[in-house]
Amino acid sequence: MSTKIEFISVVKDYLLYSKLPYGIKGIIFSPLKSFRALKANTFRVLNNVSFSIEEGEVVAIIGKNGAGKSTSLALTAGVMKPTSGEVKVNGRIAPMLELGGGFHFELTGRENIILNACLLGLKKRVIEERIDKIIEYSELQEFIDQPIRTYSSGMLARLGFSIITQLEPDIIIVDEVLAVGDRNFQEKCYKTIREFKEKGVTILLVSHNMSDVLALCDKVIWIENHIVKQIGTPEQIVPLYLES
Repeated sequence: MSTKIEFISVVKDYLLYSKLPYGIKGIIFSPLKSFRALKANTFRVLNNVSFSIEEGEVVAIIGKNGAGKSTSLALTAGVMKPTSGEVKVNGRIAPMLELGGGFHFELTGRENIILNACLLGLKKRVIEERIDKIIEYSELQEFIDQPIRTYSSGMLARLGFSIITQLEPDIIIVDEVLAVGDRNFQEKCYKTIREFKEKGVTILLVSHNMSDVLALCDKVIWIENHIVKQIGTPEQIVPLYLES
């Protein structure tokens, strides 16, 4: 069994741009001083975070809002880089980080399936072979040729996850988006996640639903105050998290 995701002493800072030190005049006449002051005005969202995820594991990152969970997924997906430390990912990723991510809101659902699947690495021939399965899974046949700007958040989640079902990824990362779907579709997604797990796909997700974490996951990474507070099985970590 190989390591698919590894965080090594990862630090991630965000610049806070609400205040420009010394103003425009300072930037013109004292650029170095202004840059240092601006750099000092940062917010640390992850502080020396280390963990590893093995092939075939289903892992949840839990914690309060703002703890750094979604940032951890974005770093894993490669859409941002750590300020320091190292993020190692071994395998092809299928990310689902936000509603409408990779979609064009003026295009139809059908057109967005083709666009999104291309962005995720599927060839046109394969997309044409699988598009009917994607539409059937989404249960959006009635609306598939309408612009997705008319879709609800639940419909966007259905469309995004349905595309993932027809990929052949090594790693799937999902950020809470399934929470907006109705319960029947959520159950359908969870069944698909289990099927991916049986195929040896590694799954990293963020969830505030502890029942789902207990039912789906092999391991839990609890982030609090921007550091890893504890790592363990759902049975170990979830009760402690709820008590806190």
